[in-house]
Amino acid sequence: MGLRINDTAPDFTAETTHGTINFHEWIGDGWAVLFSHPKNFTPVCTTELGAMAGLEDEFKKRNAKIIGISVDPVQDHERWKEDIQKATGFAVEYPLIGDRELKIAKLYDMLPADAGDSSEGRTPADNATVRTVYVIGPDKKIKLVLTYPMTTGRNFDEILRAIDSIQLTAKHQVATPANWKLGEDVIITPAVSNEDATQRFGSFETVLPYLRKTKQPSA
Repeated sequence: MGLRINDTAPDFTAETTHGTINFHEWIGDGWAVLFSHPKNFTPVCTTELGAMAGLEDEFKKRNAKIIGISVDPVQDHERWKEDIQKATGFAVEYPLIGDRELKIAKLYDMLPADAGDSSEGRTPADNATVRTVYVIGPDKKIKLVLTYPMTTGRNFDEILRAIDSIQLTAKHQVATPANWKLGEDVIITPAVSNEDATQRFGSFETVLPYLRKTKQPSA
């Protein structure tokens, strides 16, 4: 059974480039983005880790920590970080998890139980399914899951956009429409009556009986 939205993110203890961490303790009372990679020293993943390094301050503004995981030992991560900075211009300061025994990849249902217990000798193709992003809330529940093929680099601006939506809609009875960006109009959820909508949001536009739009609520 795969992990689903609103499931509790599995807890684990692991070695990282920042030392040993317990995942739930590391998350603390904020948000977390866990993003996985099938192998070190692969071209697409190199660009992704650099891109995340460049966006780390944006995640911090949203009270979100970022952490990478690759099915390789931590000592390899340290060498890979040099390549990442050379290729992208960004230094990886966030932690990278070493998962040489494939335990976390299996725990998060990215590899099957019969995948073995060592990263040694495995190719990126063997680990192709280790390409998932998990957004986890302060309640340790999974809020978003995205999985990409190896040949398609991930759009981490979209992860930021999704976090903006998730955090906003957790505070207010609103939803966000397709392609929404921070500051744009939002949708009033069906659970809110027209009378309550007026009290909560002021004016709103009724596009359809079940589709009402209003200005984005302030924090």
